[in-house]
Amino acid sequence: MNISRTFIDFFSDRGHVPTTGSTLIPRLGDPVLFTTSGMHPLTPYLEGEPHPLGRRLTGVQRCLRTTDLDEVGDSTHLTVFEMLGSWSLGDYGSSQTLRWGYELLTQGFGLDPKNLYVTVFGGDEQVPLDQESLRTWQELGLPIELTTDDNWWSNGPTGPCGPDSEIFVWSGDSDGDREPEGTPTTDDRWVEVWNHVMMRYRRHDDGSLEELKQQNIDTGLGLERLTMRLEGKDSVYETSLFEPWMRIIPKLWKLDERSLRIVIDHLRSSIVIVGDGVHPSNTGRGYVLRRLIRRLLTILWRDDESRSLSDLPVELFEHTLNHFHQGETVTLIRRILIDEEIRFSNLLDRGRKVLSHERFHKSLDDTDYEYLHETHGLPRELVDALR
Repeated sequence: MNISRTFIDFFSDRGHVPTTGSTLIPRLGDPVLFTTSGMHPLTPYLEGEPHPLGRRLTGVQRCLRTTDLDEVGDSTHLTVFEMLGSWSLGDYGSSQTLRWGYELLTQGFGLDPKNLYVTVFGGDEQVPLDQESLRTWQELGLPIELTTDDNWWSNGPTGPCGPDSEIFVWSGDSDGDREPEGTPTTDDRWVEVWNHVMMRYRRHDDGSLEELKQQNIDTGLGLERLTMRLEGKDSVYETSLFEPWMRIIPKLWKLDERSLRIVIDHLRSSIVIVGDGVHPSNTGRGYVLRRLIRRLLTILWRDDESRSLSDLPVELFEHTLNHFHQGETVTLIRRILIDEEIRFSNLLDRGRKVLSHERFHKSLDDTDYEYLHETHGLPRELVDALR
């Protein structure tokens, strides 16, 4: 099954117009370094500007998040991922989007309703319980957990926001007589796959809320997480989306499971970032890319300093670029990654020589770190790694 195609066709049949998938680079003037969610490119239209394609939209958006970087290496978190989305720009409400979500997951993708759990905004001192979402799920017969902080969505401290309802899929063994256990907040075997945001309010600088004139629906369904459940895998890395990565890298470099996942994630993400036109640098987007490359190289060289990105077969580059529909050439991207590897190797050699000076044979203070960074180009995290 082509999951993305099934998703787009489902919403197209219900009056949604497919949008062109945007790059990781936000529109000109956007202060955010990378697109972090499916709704990001639609911000002006969620704010009320008419969209040229109408009020019902659907699409696939590649996203990048570094806020979860420490969690990359577990079974579900990725740096670069794809979000399937559907949007109502002041058209329909929460009951409709939730019913469509249930229909697509159970009838379109064949998930057993007994393996689904939902959460709903339970209300706080400013906004009451989301009665419409609660009533809809009760009518559909799914188990419901009410939360407050976990079911409130905002794109920042101010701006559009509202309650959301998240759909979770059981990732544990539910064969035979063994039924799913716990709730999404008490058992991490419940994996969130689809968030439906009811964008009903605007938060002001003083924390107050006002109702939006155009109330929107913004949904995001994680492609990799849904694929994991549909293919019956224990992690996103074991899905077809990561073939041939999981076939080639373990044979190329012997790594423990978590290190293997981080190296694959960071390599794949780096290829996508460079494919969207970003080069390594010391600032902005380029620094995010540089951090990813240096982080994966640190892991590779921990056990064997002879390992090199030049060992990577062309197949991995081609597979990733084709999947994300990127036009950059393999030769260029490969050259950029290898050049950054050489630059990092030279920096490590220089760092070892500098830190061998007796001045640094002690606990370092902020003055030492500042000197090493400004004079020798050695960032604090690299200094700590070399000591």
